[in-house]
Amino acid sequence: MSADKKSLNVLGHELASCSKEPMTGWFRDGSCRTDATDAGRHVVCARVTEDFLSFSRAAGNDLSTPRPQFRFPGLKPGDCWCLCAARFKEAYEAGCAPEVNLRATERSVLQIVPLEMLADRSIDE
Repeated sequence: MSADKKSLNVLGHELASCSKEPMTGWFRDGSCRTDATDAGRHVVCARVTEDFLSFSRAAGNDLSTPRPQFRFPGLKPGDCWCLCAARFKEAYEAGCAPEVNLRATERSVLQIVPLEMLADRSIDE
C-alpha cells in the first residue's frame, strides 16, 4: 500500500490514529499504516503492558530502551504502539498479548493474525 492512500482498519473503516505520544507507526505519523518496506508489518495498535514488554525483551526485541537513532522513545506500560503482527501473535499464544485498538489496527494484519485473536484483546467499545 502506498503511504498516501487511505488505509482501512480490521473493521473495514478508515484507520484511526494509534498514538502521537509517543509518536508511533512505520512512518512515525501516529498511524499503523504500512508499505512494502515494512518487513515486520507494524500494523497492530496495542496498549503495551509490563508482561508484554518483558516477553518482547526475552524474545530479543527490547521495546523499553530508547533508541533515538531510530526515533524510538522506549515504551512504558500504558503506551500505545504499532506492533509487528507476528510478535503480537506470538505474545497472544504465550498468554501475554497487550490490548488492541481495533479501530487503529490496519487490516493487512488479518493475513497473519485472525480477527478473533485481535477481538479477544480489544479495548474498543
